Amino acid sequence: MIANLHNADIPQPVLDVIARLRELGHAVYLVGGCVRDMVRLVHPKDFDVATSALPQEVLGAFRKVIPTGIQHGTVTVLQNGTHVEVTTFRSEGDYLDGRRPSSVAFERDIVKDLSRRDFTINAMAYNPLDRELVDPFGGQSDLRAQLIRCVGSAQERFSEDGLRPLRAVRFAAVLGFALDSATRAAIPATLGVFRKVALERVREELVKLLLSPRAESGLLLLADTGLLDVFLPELARAEASAAASVRAAVQASPLEVEVRVAVLLADLVDRAQARDIGLRLKFPNKVADLVALLVEHAKAETRVGEPDAALRRLLARLGPPQLPLWAAVVRARVGVRQPDALPAVEALIARVEALAAAKPPLTAKDLSLTGGDIMAALGVGPSPIVGEATRFLVESVLDDPSLNTADALRQRLQAWQAQVAR
Repeated sequence: MIANLHNADIPQPVLDVIARLRELGHAVYLVGGCVRDMVRLVHPKDFDVATSALPQEVLGAFRKVIPTGIQHGTVTVLQNGTHVEVTTFRSEGDYLDGRRPSSVAFERDIVKDLSRRDFTINAMAYNPLDRELVDPFGGQSDLRAQLIRCVGSAQERFSEDGLRPLRAVRFAAVLGFALDSATRAAIPATLGVFRKVALERVREELVKLLLSPRAESGLLLLADTGLLDVFLPELARAEASAAASVRAAVQASPLEVEVRVAVLLADLVDRAQARDIGLRLKFPNKVADLVALLVEHAKAETRVGEPDAALRRLLARLGPPQLPLWAAVVRARVGVRQPDALPAVEALIARVEALAAAKPPLTAKDLSLTGGDIMAALGVGPSPIVGEATRFLVESVLDDPSLNTADALRQRLQAWQAQVAR
């Protein structure tokens, strides 16, 4: 596997930073996820550099440096237009709150730095100049075995940072690895620490898991370890067959956050609950609202055979831009739960898509009469009756789009006004 490192495509600005620090007599390595990915022949998204140089020494070694996290030993070097993150080797004090160390001490030894990391596959360091791999905890071996294993004691690692158990499951789902038995066994015993983790961080890991190629197995592992019950009891406590269907439907859905979250919730909760869960997990309001909308209309199998007017109302409620997302949620659910109903549901989706392609009037802004036109036709100024009249006209054109002409709408208004006046 080390041969993969020697042949890795490392950006020249990163190599230049490493070479400069070496020139000044400092130990310097690539560390963490980039080493793991290069060993696996995956091009890293980021290249993180660790060095024995103190932050002030790194600041003095380059012309342009941003002290991004200097109190923790991290600075960002601007090298030929590229941002290179450089962190001083460090050890950490006790984790008193289950989230962050109480103190950080700078070190000169790369092994001490690696020993504070979460999993063996993330605790490797590589010096591309000397082609030296530092792997004190068996990261290469665990990569070959496709195993997620904590550095040292899993109980200690998970007690230090409550997010680590969720990260372990997420890595297993993303990479298709198994959890080492001791690592897995330590999760239920440290759920109390996990409960202290900010839900923003939980959401970030959940999204990565949901968008992984093995979301179904990842969700099952979350349930089996007790993690899921902490932040999504609605799924964790569902009946076994219902939970299995949800997991399979998520796996079958496209890799879009809103779609996968909607599929996750559609058969467990209603619209209002779905929105509450989205907000509880710190999704942006816009995402929570969209998920709730998709959940509300996910059970399209109940709408097979409805008339065009009802489907135009569905389209108006969804909004045409959301139609592909809705169709994806519907297909994923029905394909798993009721595969025999899928042909009829596909025909329904095709009908809604055809209605959308005809660009029918769906909202007040699509009417051939403006608000001013409606007031003139009614002989009134701004008042609640204008809103009532507008809603009446919208309902009229949803029933029959051909009515959306100025003359036809005025005639409808006159009839409506006469009825209201009785």
